[in-house]
Amino acid sequence: MSNTTSNPSKANTLARVQALIAGTKQHFPNGSFTFGSTVYTTASLIGLLQSLADAIVAADTAHAGTRDAVATLRAARAKVGPVMLVYRRQLLGMFSNTAQTLADFGVQPPKARTPLTSEKKAAAVAKRNATRQARGTVGKKKKLAVKGDVTGIVVTPVTNTGASTPTATAAEPASKASSPASPTK
Repeated sequence: MSNTTSNPSKANTLARVQALIAGTKQHFPNGSFTFGSTVYTTASLIGLLQSLADAIVAADTAHAGTRDAVATLRAARAKVGPVMLVYRRQLLGMFSNTAQTLADFGVQPPKARTPLTSEKKAAAVAKRNATRQARGTVGKKKKLAVKGDVTGIVVTPVTNTGASTPTATAAEPASKASSPASPTK
């Protein structure tokens, strides 16, 4: 194989190991190999290579099992999560005054809302007014006072003469109306 990637995938590594095992069995059935200072027989070399192949397969199986477990967990959360939320809210409604009973369910009572200080209220009002001014928003009564102003519109009533074909006199005023008027000084 001429694939010389620096970090091959598990599938490529497994394919290489299996090819090495098959080639060793075919060409060196009773051989002896020395790598560094360690001597391997064909059986011990195949056993060593097979241990790597088994580890890769076990890791893939475990990974697939983990993926399935995570998918099962997500499905369970999607199904049970809304029910838990509604149940917790119902418990809060039923036992809102008894913190010990809520603690038995593992639910903490809601914290009492702390009222805003006068400084925070004044800051909120100032911020609201500045926002309304920046956006140009007005109240209900000021909106009613705003009226549109239209000038220069002439309304011409349309009457039905009952004639099915236009006459020559009817076409003549249309040509006069379409010509622009000359400005006077």
